[in-house]
Amino acid sequence: MIQRLSGSLIATVMMAFVVSGCGHETKVTRVDTGVITDLSGRWNDTDSRMVAEAMVKDALQYPWLGNFEKANQRQPVVVVGTVLNSSHEHISLQTFITDLERELTNSQKVTFVAGKGERDEVRAERKEQAIYAREETQKSPGKETGADFMMKGTIATILDEADGTKAVFYQVDLQMIDLESNAKVWYGQKKIKKVVEKKRTVF
Repeated sequence: MIQRLSGSLIATVMMAFVVSGCGHETKVTRVDTGVITDLSGRWNDTDSRMVAEAMVKDALQYPWLGNFEKANQRQPVVVVGTVLNSSHEHISLQTFITDLERELTNSQKVTFVAGKGERDEVRAERKEQAIYAREETQKSPGKETGADFMMKGTIATILDEADGTKAVFYQVDLQMIDLESNAKVWYGQKKIKKVVEKKRTVF
């Protein structure tokens, strides 16, 4: 009798779990893109945007910009090169590079030109124009604007974890390099530290 009762009780509890599991619904809430949604503690869109804004602002305040304008009577031409991910996470580097490009372009303090991948696509388009487009609308090769400076850098992390609490330290290093002399005219660094605590649920 006791065994039957125990079996019945177990079956009832299991059914309750199944029913509660089936009752879960997915809820999606649209929020403003400016709202910080740090759910996992990993690098996210907010980190990418804020770091890009801060570092480009810092770069454009250094003397290399004014020195170049004074010597050449024009804005410097800048291109974004490689940004390496040396962290333990998968980071969308293209999103970060795009954020850097946007900040540089919108600053109106430099002339920004397309990176290597984009240039290859544009050059392929010019080659096709030379074959298929009307002569008066074709764009000639050899008229590209060469960059004076390249911005490049790395994203690295240090991870510390114990007893369900994790501290993630992000360090972004960027540098501006003179393409003629290879001189590093600016070196910027931005640090972010996040502490992620996993709450324990007691049943």
